[in-house]
Amino acid sequence: MDIFVLVVLVAIGAHMLKSKYQSRRIALLGSYLRKYQIEKLMESLTEGYLRALGEGDPARREQIWRLLETTETALCDQLNSFVAEFSRVEEADARVSKLALAIPYADKLFPKATFDLRKALAIHAQGITNAAKNSLNRTPKSKAFTLSAELFLLQHTCHWFCKSKTVASARMLGRQKTSYEQLVDAVAPDTRQAYCALIGR
Repeated sequence: MDIFVLVVLVAIGAHMLKSKYQSRRIALLGSYLRKYQIEKLMESLTEGYLRALGEGDPARREQIWRLLETTETALCDQLNSFVAEFSRVEEADARVSKLALAIPYADKLFPKATFDLRKALAIHAQGITNAAKNSLNRTPKSKAFTLSAELFLLQHTCHWFCKSKTVASARMLGRQKTSYEQLVDAVAPDTRQAYCALIGR
């Protein structure tokens, strides 16, 4: 068989295998997320933060910050419920490959080079809840910055689980104009410490 034809067939087979593998993971995560409005609430918050930061009238700006607290509470409640439900997923199905590129079933082939998505989601939920409660008495602007970083890191982890770390980082850079490294540096110290310990960063 012509070597070129063989290479093409192998490439097609690998692509089909990767697509099937990733579709299964997307379906797994989606089956738990579909009953919640987490993504919609996250979008509302980030848009609200931008609106508050761009408001010139201090009284109006303060009103927006207060209104956003209701959305923050709703998001935390839904996120913690989602994490509690997802914690019942079998460990084998929740492993995430630490390899930069998407290799089908890498979590099975190289189990030591993985982390547990259930634990990562718990770290994110705790970080988001802590930021929303604002126990450190940050200014509204500082709180919004930290909470946004916590939310974006959660998104990154979900994309990492469904696709790969490289794809997740590229999406974050494209959509939020923020690198993965900047994102990790921007979350609360407790989140960063627990997250980095989990993924071995």
